[in-house]
Amino acid sequence: MKLTADRIIDAGMGVFAESGYHGLSMRKVAERLGARAGSLYYHVPSKGALLQLMADRLARQAYDAGTAALAALPQQADWKRRLEAQAVTLRHSIRQHPGGAALFADSPKVLSTGALSLMERLLRTLGDAGVPQATCAVAADALLSHVTGFVLQEQGDPPAVPVTPRAVAEVHERFPLTVAAASTSARALDEKFVQSVRLLCDGIEARIPASAPGRP
Repeated sequence: MKLTADRIIDAGMGVFAESGYHGLSMRKVAERLGARAGSLYYHVPSKGALLQLMADRLARQAYDAGTAALAALPQQADWKRRLEAQAVTLRHSIRQHPGGAALFADSPKVLSTGALSLMERLLRTLGDAGVPQATCAVAADALLSHVTGFVLQEQGDPPAVPVTPRAVAEVHERFPLTVAAASTSARALDEKFVQSVRLLCDGIEARIPASAPGRP
């Protein structure tokens, strides 16, 4: 099958999911494609360029999903619902790719236009809500960091050392509140994520001046 940039990105994301940043190499990507490493450079000039393309694809998918979610909202939806829709679709998009959270976390460093588009829209949403300009960047960074960190935990590897029943019992005894608050079901995690985003929005709202248009 003919080599294309899209096929190389596909293979790169597969290698990244298995081996992480340090395990990614053009040689491994070529092996996955059954090709010679040198033949990849015609389409993708370097590992850095490949990472940029991979991060951009993921971020673009997230941006498009967010666009669809925003379009589905009622016209009178307030800024909190618009911010929540962007956060929920971003989490969902990142989760579609093993290792996606780590890849997305690096996307601003490789100047992914997809990631920059996500940030631009978040900043616009916050600005339209009346959030002071000096606070917008901090708020958008906090939201993106929260989404990335949440998915990093979801995609984390299991403990390297097996946890014994005795250790589990000791944890239950020493940290009952933490254990009671923990949940592993997908539905509970979805609800926990939404609630966490709403808490962030409440904090951001506190920074909006009382005189801002639309402030209750």
